[in-house]
Amino acid sequence: MTSDQPATPADAPPSVEPAEAELTQGSPTGEPSRPRVAVVFGGRSSEHAVSCATAAGVLRAIDREKYDIVPIGITRDGQWVLAADDPERFELTAGRTPEVVPSSAHVVLPLSTRETALTVLEAGQPPLELGTVDIVFPVLHGPFGEDGTLQGFLELSDVRYVGSGVFASAAGMDKHFMKVVFAGHGLPVGPYVVITDRAWRADPVAALERCAGLSYPLFVKPARAGSSMGITRVDAPGELRAAVEAARQHDPKVLVEEGISGREIECAVLEGHGTDAPRTSYVGEIEVHENHAFYDFEAKYLAEADVDLSCPADVPQQLSDEVRRLAAEAFESLGCEGLARVDCFYTDDGRVIVNEINTMPGFTPSSMYPRMWAASGLGYPDLIDELLTLALQRRTGLR
Repeated sequence: MTSDQPATPADAPPSVEPAEAELTQGSPTGEPSRPRVAVVFGGRSSEHAVSCATAAGVLRAIDREKYDIVPIGITRDGQWVLAADDPERFELTAGRTPEVVPSSAHVVLPLSTRETALTVLEAGQPPLELGTVDIVFPVLHGPFGEDGTLQGFLELSDVRYVGSGVFASAAGMDKHFMKVVFAGHGLPVGPYVVITDRAWRADPVAALERCAGLSYPLFVKPARAGSSMGITRVDAPGELRAAVEAARQHDPKVLVEEGISGREIECAVLEGHGTDAPRTSYVGEIEVHENHAFYDFEAKYLAEADVDLSCPADVPQQLSDEVRRLAAEAFESLGCEGLARVDCFYTDDGRVIVNEINTMPGFTPSSMYPRMWAASGLGYPDLIDELLTLALQRRTGLR
């Protein structure tokens, strides 16, 4: 159930007190300490720079009087390093692409249900203990971070973390299985074709022929990528093969979707406390200027002037209610936790189609997810605090 009004800071339950013994680490003197948050970012996917930008926003806005922060970067080749606590270094701009730089020292989080201490290891040096971690805030986007792999590692370590668990993260990352779950739950999805790596390598002509039943324009996407990486709009059959090859540069599994004529309406979802239902924001609408064929990477992150976001969107109340209902159902159908952004289409003939869900959406202050919550009354710093509170309240293990 979603309420008619989005949750605001005044509506939200009080934060978990750091003094609760099972959730926080005590100081050597027995005094309660602040929860320790490891902000993990970067990663091995093509969205490395976007993840760095998200981390910059979180590091700048997180309440330093309430939480102790340990920034941990993952390089493009998978090395974990103790990163600088310097948001400016990781901002994404038109003239600079942020990067987690490799180091001779690397950070280790043991696979242990009894010890969550971070350790820095460097050749020729004694191990450096960084202390225990209460919460991991994994602001990673794409494969090897947003897709259940990191979440599985944290589950093995018995560490609480922000966001969805293993299955929801994996299914939410893979647009194919996401649509399978949605359709099985009775949610409306658009026509699509999946081209697997084996099918393409065995007979690319046959793979392309399977797309003949789709109406143009088509959108060809890597099945497990985000931030509009590797997406091509295809207006004619002769362009399709090259678009599939471009998508395969990011993922050997490719999704070919039928273009849907209509408005793009989005909704931000926030997990409820305890047994409460998920909360939904006001719906927002993206309008991309004509110099972009669609809402591509440049429009999302580098050319804000080319994109207009209206929130609340100028739509009938009945439509807003329907999008919010579907967003909450999409969140529940995958078993999501923490946060998600659900993207829908409002078609020219009056239908609402669920396009996709993002279990770790872009989270810079200018990203859609926090902007929709800000328009709904929950500002960026309070939103970060709410997500950390939800993670602290969550039990580890099966749930």
